[in-house]
Amino acid sequence: MSMSDSDSSSSHFGDHKTFRQIGRDRLLYEMLRSTKVKDSKSKWKVLIMDKITVKVMSYSCKMADITEEGVSLVEDLDKRRQPLPSMDAIYFMQPTREKICQTLIGAISKCELSSVVRFLADMSGRSPLYKKAFVFFSSPVNKDLVALIKRDSSVLPRIGALSETNLEYFAIDSQILYFLGFVTDHERALEELFGENAEGSHKYNACLNTMAIRISTVLASLREFPYLRYRAAKSCSDVSTLTTLRDLVPTKLAALIWNCIAKYKSTIPDFPQKETCEFLIVDRSIDQIAPIIHEWTYDAMCHDLLNMEGNKYTHQVPSKMGSTTEKKEVLLEDHDPIWLELRDSHIADASERLHEKMTNFISKNKAAQIHSSRDGGELSTRDLQKMVQALPQYSEQIDKLSLHVEIAGKINKIIREQGLREIGQLEQDLVFGDAGTKELIQFLRTKQDASRESKLRLMMIYASINPEKFEGDRASKLMQLAQLSSDDMIAVNNMRYLGTSDNKKASGSTFSLKFDMSKKKHGIRKERKSEEETWQLSRFYPLIEELIEKLSKGELSKDDYPCLNDPCATVDGTSRVSVRTTHSMPAPAQSVRSRPTPTWARPRSSDDGYSSDSVLRHASSDFKRMGQRMFIFIIGGATRSELRVVHKLTSKLKREIILGSSSLDDPPQFITKLKLMSAQEISLDELQI
Repeated sequence: MSMSDSDSSSSHFGDHKTFRQIGRDRLLYEMLRSTKVKDSKSKWKVLIMDKITVKVMSYSCKMADITEEGVSLVEDLDKRRQPLPSMDAIYFMQPTREKICQTLIGAISKCELSSVVRFLADMSGRSPLYKKAFVFFSSPVNKDLVALIKRDSSVLPRIGALSETNLEYFAIDSQILYFLGFVTDHERALEELFGENAEGSHKYNACLNTMAIRISTVLASLREFPYLRYRAAKSCSDVSTLTTLRDLVPTKLAALIWNCIAKYKSTIPDFPQKETCEFLIVDRSIDQIAPIIHEWTYDAMCHDLLNMEGNKYTHQVPSKMGSTTEKKEVLLEDHDPIWLELRDSHIADASERLHEKMTNFISKNKAAQIHSSRDGGELSTRDLQKMVQALPQYSEQIDKLSLHVEIAGKINKIIREQGLREIGQLEQDLVFGDAGTKELIQFLRTKQDASRESKLRLMMIYASINPEKFEGDRASKLMQLAQLSSDDMIAVNNMRYLGTSDNKKASGSTFSLKFDMSKKKHGIRKERKSEEETWQLSRFYPLIEELIEKLSKGELSKDDYPCLNDPCATVDGTSRVSVRTTHSMPAPAQSVRSRPTPTWARPRSSDDGYSSDSVLRHASSDFKRMGQRMFIFIIGGATRSELRVVHKLTSKLKREIILGSSSLDDPPQFITKLKLMSAQEISLDELQI
């Protein structure tokens, strides 16, 4: 039995494997395929997972992939299961000592048995549930748990493998392109690390420990040994500032990650002994605006304005009977080339391109032309759907086009009905200092029919820029003018917990949101020169864009973002060549004149309706040109706009940039989490995730 991280499938890890492919290959080949025994009479096995590992598996693999590797049944470790003594079992589980829950009175109590105890109960005694067990732990296992297993003499002969896979992260978004990301599944990180009662709590340490372990398994899977940098506590640059545990979150997380990966050098085969990448840890305090402001890309608008469950979109389609409609669920993911092509586009640009695709599809489709000439008019989406029922060769293209035309239409309708263009303009004017208190008050007085959520988001942006305006009774007066509830005020007030060191400004800090109050212009962003055409409502950019660019150029402040391990020397003491200098920067793109402000969308050349497929065809070759990896991890939740920035800069810098976070939040989710930061007993169901 080996307790090391197996490298049995290292041949599968090509230099240009995508993030999700690496996880998928490890699960299918290193874990499932390694359990195949030549002399075994039974071809099929049972796969047993816990709540976390089933998520890990589902983010990377499909059921068909698992079945192909000889798994006929998937079971829940925490539930009672039917004995199958003639079959072998594969256990993929966390190496937990015990699972705990919190009772209504706040006391900690054991509510579930540990994974190891459950495994021993399954396989010990005269009548085990399964013939043989292949055990894979998702993260490093404690020696005490190994000793517990070894002490049971009836279980040892029935164990076919006992290994650490070091795979406890959740790959998100499309991995066909180099648009990479992962989450550690900490939906309550804001509450547990930054909340009113976070300091000194058990949850504070538990959250950081688990987060560090899961981040470390990413580095173990990718065989990366990082230069580990983090946002420093403000007291490092201002001795008069009191350091709080909230302020130390990035520092503590960096130290915990370092403790984990330092052990990998001696325990994981082929783990690098020298630094191979850069890893930057920040928290939500660096940018409180990004999770709240309206982001105008197709992807962000879908998740912000539509009632989507993750990437699942539900819509009505004509039933097979033809007289009624029925609900259909679709996933907006990497299998859809139109989604891949348009998701980072401005919503107006995406709408225009979809119209062009539909028009060109009709013009080049003879059957559609005949149908159109018979009716003497343009085809509606429903007409096209009916027409292609007899034309299966066109069905897939039309279904995808029709789907996205419908989605874009719904979004544009919401934008018109809620007056989001005017709201979005005011949001960005506040951020860039082109509007202030006067403009906000005027809007609140004249636009009383604006939605409650839109007004709340405006107030939260304003509070982040002008915290002094929310002292005393001024806050309540503004909230009354906005007609917002006391519950909404909680979200605004709780934003102060995301400010480090009690929101005292650190001189020269690049991440402070607080500016000199003597200035007349309170903008918290500076205009950036665009290398391509721009349109109205697209000025805003998340601050991680500046951080990543500075990190890539070697210009990131070492005082504000120190390195845990000395970047000036390698492990053996010799000088190193900076990761940043080993890759030539691409030539700047030719500048294109920006359009006047009133134009909120740019035109695009027409296509034939099929060109989206080229996104998939060229993705692999583009990915091979990527340089060494750069990681940025955001504690407290990442946003769609930050994912977009990672995608953009990966292409621009020719560096594979991976964004990690405790969760991926859309504005409604983030606001709900802010409200929970001072709550005591709230279930995860209330997060609406």
